[in-house]
Amino acid sequence: MADTLFSEFSPVATEQWEAVIQKDLKGADYEKRLVWRTPEGFNVRPYYRAENLQNLTLVRSAKTDNNWLVRQDFDAREQAAEANKQALDVLSKGVDALGFRIDEKGISAAELDTLLKGIELSAIEINFNGACGNPVGLFDVLKHKLTKQTRGAIAFDPLRRLTLHGVFVIDEKTSFEQLKTIVEAAKEYPSFRTVGVSAYIFHNAGSNIVQELAFGLAMGSEYLHRLTDVGVNADLVAQKIKFTFAVGGSYFLEIAKFRAARLLWANIVKAYGAEENNSAVMNIHAVTSAWNQTVYDPNVNMLRATTEAMSAALAGVDSLEVQPYDNAIRKPSVFSNRIARNTQIILKEESYFDRVIDPAAGSYYIETLTQSIAEEAWKLFKQVEEKGGYFEAFKAGFIQEQVKTAAQKRDINITTRRDILLGSNQYPNFTETVADDVTPDTVTRGGKKCHSAADKIAEPIEWYRGAQAFEALRYATEKSGKQPQVFMLTFGNLAMCRARAQFSSNFFACAGFRVVDNTRFATIDEGVKAALAAQAQIVVACSSDDEYAEAVPQIAQLIGGKAIVVVAGDPACRAELEAKGIKNFINVKSNVLETLKEYQKELGI
Repeated sequence: MADTLFSEFSPVATEQWEAVIQKDLKGADYEKRLVWRTPEGFNVRPYYRAENLQNLTLVRSAKTDNNWLVRQDFDAREQAAEANKQALDVLSKGVDALGFRIDEKGISAAELDTLLKGIELSAIEINFNGACGNPVGLFDVLKHKLTKQTRGAIAFDPLRRLTLHGVFVIDEKTSFEQLKTIVEAAKEYPSFRTVGVSAYIFHNAGSNIVQELAFGLAMGSEYLHRLTDVGVNADLVAQKIKFTFAVGGSYFLEIAKFRAARLLWANIVKAYGAEENNSAVMNIHAVTSAWNQTVYDPNVNMLRATTEAMSAALAGVDSLEVQPYDNAIRKPSVFSNRIARNTQIILKEESYFDRVIDPAAGSYYIETLTQSIAEEAWKLFKQVEEKGGYFEAFKAGFIQEQVKTAAQKRDINITTRRDILLGSNQYPNFTETVADDVTPDTVTRGGKKCHSAADKIAEPIEWYRGAQAFEALRYATEKSGKQPQVFMLTFGNLAMCRARAQFSSNFFACAGFRVVDNTRFATIDEGVKAALAAQAQIVVACSSDDEYAEAVPQIAQLIGGKAIVVVAGDPACRAELEAKGIKNFINVKSNVLETLKEYQKELGI
């Protein structure tokens, strides 16, 4: 068919494409203009062709369909009856996988009866999180309700606890003894898994995609190593592990991440001597990013979650949970939970994402991304193994340092707006005020801390959201009782003054300052009079570079210290202006966060 369709078109060689590109670049650097260096450390070319697939290890899904499970989780730590009521309600609204968070000490048989009352386990997948202090006790009360066909998991993941708190719930020896016991106890239930690998925790600490994948694989490898060393069959261990990954906003990279994960995990499982084919098949649950969620303009979180869910669905995950859009602010409402569920249902029922198996297969771009991510993740995975495995690497601080370095790079990209968090560091809603139930703790960066410094094995990683620094900035303005006014003094070249006014308006609105924009003033005198009449605390000169040398000193003289004068742009005459006492400039290279903090400080906020 392809030959027939394209028989009338002559093939075009790569060299011909490159020649046209070089001509269009007009001498500009090809690598700098067209090649993207990803945060994960590899290059992405501007286009790919069939020849790029040569010598690649192509990944193909082992699934016979793409009908992932729609999952919703509930907190059952205090009120099992209420969690049961909520679960029964959503099971009639498209959910076919439930997750319950329970107390770390486990749950009694009576409480479990209440929690699962009226739920037909044969029709859904059932998952439990949180019983990290007594997973064996949880399984003992649960197994009486299981059959060989029951799908689900007890996500016992002692390394998660170590990573987030710096300690095990009890101690290292007991934790891995419990791991062995619960794996062997669930041997007779082939569709029920008992070991969790919480790779998503790295994403929520600011890691890049390669780190999330590599460290998640290292956790899984640690469990395989510990259990096979004490005589547990490798096939049994592999078949009891369930991975949970986050899915972030890098649409195509996230698709490639899941595909690379399946490839690498299969290699690891085989290296431990597993022989059964299904042992090498990674079971993947995905959850949309908490790191990407914002408190200001929270409705944008719906859009973020939609693209994230699309990545996970197209990548062929086994189950998916979409975080409600207000999850960073409060306990999700009935409405926000409904939107989260319906995001997945629309992808299935209206977009038919469940009808095509591995739609990314054969894509020149995604296949190449898959290979690049796999190669970089494997390098990092081997570094962890060379340090003695996940536990030893974590004790030595290697994993924490890697994640911290990546998080710092992401933070810099956000503060300088190389990366955009819509509504937070760019294009804020000028008139928005924060929700009443947002507290200082919501917008202040803080992580999971261990309970006792004396018991600490190593420093834990820190969870936070990418927008928190900007949210704290705006929150401080809003709660200060002041709302500094920023006046756009637009003059001269119409196109330039409007472009710079728009840039500056967005810049200062990120701190919650009140912005007064203007189309264009006929003269400098007219603009300054309007600014003084408005009692603006900041006056931004907005025009073309060639007009600044003469106009800005005039503006400063007329303002006479009654407001801070800021120049929009980085003009060639900057040194000349600075020599005349003009010190404030904002442009696309500015560190937006630090610059706005300085203005807050100067204005007494």
